[in-house]
Amino acid sequence: MTIPEIQKKIEDGLPGSKVEILDPYRDGVHIKAVVTFSGFAGKGLIEQHRMVYATLKDELKEEIHALALETRSE
Repeated sequence: MTIPEIQKKIEDGLPGSKVEILDPYRDGVHIKAVVTFSGFAGKGLIEQHRMVYATLKDELKEEIHALALETRSE
């Protein structure tokens, strides 16, 4: 799965979100996603992260080895 595909998958799962995907190790499997989404307002950090993980449920099983998250509400 490519970086743009990961970004699109999160954006499609959280409509209206702004997503920046970083690949700090340049290996394509250790990914960091910075997600800004108005739907995070009033939700705790764990719930925000669960929302993002839900958009990549299948990919996290096989294609993405590690996903670091930074979530922000608008």
